[in-house]
Amino acid sequence: MPVKDNLKDKLDGEELDLSMGNLTKVPVKELAALPKATVIDLSCNQLQTLPDNIGLLSHIIKLDLSKNQLTGLPNGIGNLPKLQHLDLLGNKIRTLPTSFAQLKALRWLDMKENPLEESLRRVVGDCLNDKECKICATRVLAYMKNKKTETEKERQKELQMLKEQQAKTDKLKKKEDEKQRELKKKQKMEEKEMRRRLYEEQEAERRLEEMQADEENDEDTSYEGNGDTSIDNKQYTKSGVSCWSILVSIIFLLVAMPIGIFFYCDSHSNLSDCRVFNGYVDQLHKYIQKVTKQAGIS
Repeated sequence: MPVKDNLKDKLDGEELDLSMGNLTKVPVKELAALPKATVIDLSCNQLQTLPDNIGLLSHIIKLDLSKNQLTGLPNGIGNLPKLQHLDLLGNKIRTLPTSFAQLKALRWLDMKENPLEESLRRVVGDCLNDKECKICATRVLAYMKNKKTETEKERQKELQMLKEQQAKTDKLKKKEDEKQRELKKKQKMEEKEMRRRLYEEQEAERRLEEMQADEENDEDTSYEGNGDTSIDNKQYTKSGVSCWSILVSIIFLLVAMPIGIFFYCDSHSNLSDCRVFNGYVDQLHKYIQKVTKQAGIS
């Protein structure tokens, strides 16, 4: 690739000089392909930002970013574990990311001529010589570690507050849900009670209608029963008369028949049947006389 070839041309041992090249962005991928370039000079360019993947340059030891237009550093700056020397002179940086505290190998730092926030400016100092820049690196790392800790505490505090607020919201929601459930339960009970009352009213009306219908049926049955009794009495009277007539007729026949046979056989005594009959009559006559004599009847 042409860019890679150009970078190789500028590589002098471990040093890669890309200063004063009017660069507006850092060719991170191409630099990562040159692990020998542990000292990189990007000073005096037009860099306004650094890409977050600057952490891919984990092999670099010294990085010069002085005299650019940088307004800040990305969080990825903390992923340079071997970085010992960092020059940020003459930029527009006001503060540093908390990930800066991860640069444990940092021994030299220059941040002069930056519009730093007051607390960070007091920590940075003047950086007028090599010794002061070393002190600056130590103090800034300590400051950023404390800031990271404080930031983490603040974040934890905010999370705790959010958690407590969420718990309070959940509690209120739970209470409201319970209230709604109780309200629905009460409504259901009222609806059930209304249905029960309606059912009882309907049952009462039904039983009343049944009682009225039964009374009407009883009246009709009583009327019809009285009519049937009259008819039965008439039929009974008629049937009684008929029975007596038949009984009298039978008695008459029972009496008239022997009398008729007696008179018939009296005039036809020579007939064998009449002789038998007359014999029965004589025996009956003798029996009657015997009974009357025993009873003292003359």
